[in-house]
Amino acid sequence: MQALLKKAEKYNTLTPGEAEKLYGIPDHEILTLFTTANRIKIRCFGNHVDLCSLINAKSGNCPENCAFCSQSIHNKANINKYDLTSKETILTRALEMERAGAHRFCIVISGRMISRQMERRKILESIELIKRKTQLRTCASLGFLDQKWAENLVNSGLDRYHHNLETARSFYHRICTTHSYDKRIETVHIAADAGLEICCGGIWGLGESTGQRIELAFALRKLPIDSIPINLLNPIPGTRLENMPLEPPLNHLKMVSVYRLLFPKTEIRFAGGREINLRQLQPLGLLAGANGLMIGHYLTTLGRSTQEDISMLNDLGLSFDKYPEHAMKKMS
Repeated sequence: MQALLKKAEKYNTLTPGEAEKLYGIPDHEILTLFTTANRIKIRCFGNHVDLCSLINAKSGNCPENCAFCSQSIHNKANINKYDLTSKETILTRALEMERAGAHRFCIVISGRMISRQMERRKILESIELIKRKTQLRTCASLGFLDQKWAENLVNSGLDRYHHNLETARSFYHRICTTHSYDKRIETVHIAADAGLEICCGGIWGLGESTGQRIELAFALRKLPIDSIPINLLNPIPGTRLENMPLEPPLNHLKMVSVYRLLFPKTEIRFAGGREINLRQLQPLGLLAGANGLMIGHYLTTLGRSTQEDISMLNDLGLSFDKYPEHAMKKMS
């Protein structure tokens, strides 16, 4: 174990087998894993935590059949459903989250992709408004892309595109069958080729194995990504995974450390589901390798108050002031 940790700390690439072995580190050595991951994080990112936020700008009626998603028409979750909200509402939410401490703001819509020109125009205008009225870095999660649409997003001022792989290729058919894994990868490449930063990760706790979580990591390593959001399944009533049991928090914390060893210079952030999965161990996640948090509420579930998260960061002695964009890439 010590030899593997030293190998990872020198940025030498671990094999999938070595990564899985580190995940299986004995409980009495778990702090060694966390400490190594945290040391790498500090070396590459300093003591800074990147804070992102979102608005669910279009909710429900999604034709895709993702097993975990409350917005799918194939599931029966009781959620609010509405068409694309106004650009004024989007701006109001962005301003609210900027005041709360967020560095980034993401416009998220349900559905396969944005195809109606009226909706595309409203999204472009919303991005332009946010760029004019705030200092937030802009992000969008709009489903699949074509080249022209990606270029239009860049021209409007969009900084980053979010599009998860969700899980390992070998497990994907258990989660979604209405579109392919390759379609997701194609969208990531289209966004990157247009000049957008990429936020791409997945969800743990869908029923996948430890090996498949590591398989997802190695799939992500092949992509030009800047940030990896880690979602932890919140089993929502009415979805196919409503009865999926939660795992012990240490399972997720150990895997975050393994991801940090595999991605020393990539942002790793906790996103949806951390409250019910990590519970009282949420602060430990930021000492086990993660350097980002999504704050505020999620798509159809509630997060905890932004004041609680800011208080947690202060108690940990972590910095969340804005810093020059890409500063982390200049750190050795």
